[in-house]
Amino acid sequence: MDRSVTATDLGGALHDLSLWGLFLQADWVVKLVMVGLLLASVWVWAIVFEKITSLRRANRAADAFEDAFWSGGSLDDLYRKEGEQPSHPMAAVFGAAMREWRRSAQRLAGSDLVAAGLKERIDRSMNLAVQREMDRMERWMVFLASVGSVGPFVGLFGTVWGIMNSFAAIAGMQNTNLAVVAPGIAEALFATAIGLVAAIPAVLAYNKISTDLARFASRLEGFAAEFGGILSRQSESAVIGAEARTPAAVAE
Repeated sequence: MDRSVTATDLGGALHDLSLWGLFLQADWVVKLVMVGLLLASVWVWAIVFEKITSLRRANRAADAFEDAFWSGGSLDDLYRKEGEQPSHPMAAVFGAAMREWRRSAQRLAGSDLVAAGLKERIDRSMNLAVQREMDRMERWMVFLASVGSVGPFVGLFGTVWGIMNSFAAIAGMQNTNLAVVAPGIAEALFATAIGLVAAIPAVLAYNKISTDLARFASRLEGFAAEFGGILSRQSESAVIGAEARTPAAVAE
């Protein structure tokens, strides 16, 4: 009878099985694990919101830019409007190519070798611009991957630590009644639950955002290839026109 009363008192009076109660009654190591995982979860959601917003903004800006690019207007006007101070990744790629084109076009002088070198420099400039813009857009993706992979194990560490303390307390009380065992185990398992709450959204968001970023990178690379082809044709036309104006060509 006395043993039953003691278990009831321990289960009802000393243990609050609400989420806040489980946190307050946990060991300080388990509390640190829980707080760290909760902060990581908040940061994960902040990153997810920022990435989704920035990707949507970049795609809308790219749609508007491509409409202006393929409308048949002057590339110089488009460069002054979009390329000199680019506000989105595709404009940055366009601006990098145009700057290289403008710097090198004056040195073309009808040389095939210079024209070939110009194409290589333009392609290299656009590739570097694509890489730079994607590195900027992929910032904090490593954090999402880390939380998704490490979060459950951190929570499991808190659970193992809490269960060890619970077993030590049970051995000290010399009482294996469920009312005594359950609260300590619940406190320990709470850490794993928080770890899963942080990790599952991080994994799902990482997979979705990585796919969207890869798709956007392919879009930038496709535009760079098309624009590089356009500038290459223009440089070849400039070479042909320069050769036609040489004295030898005129004499013939």
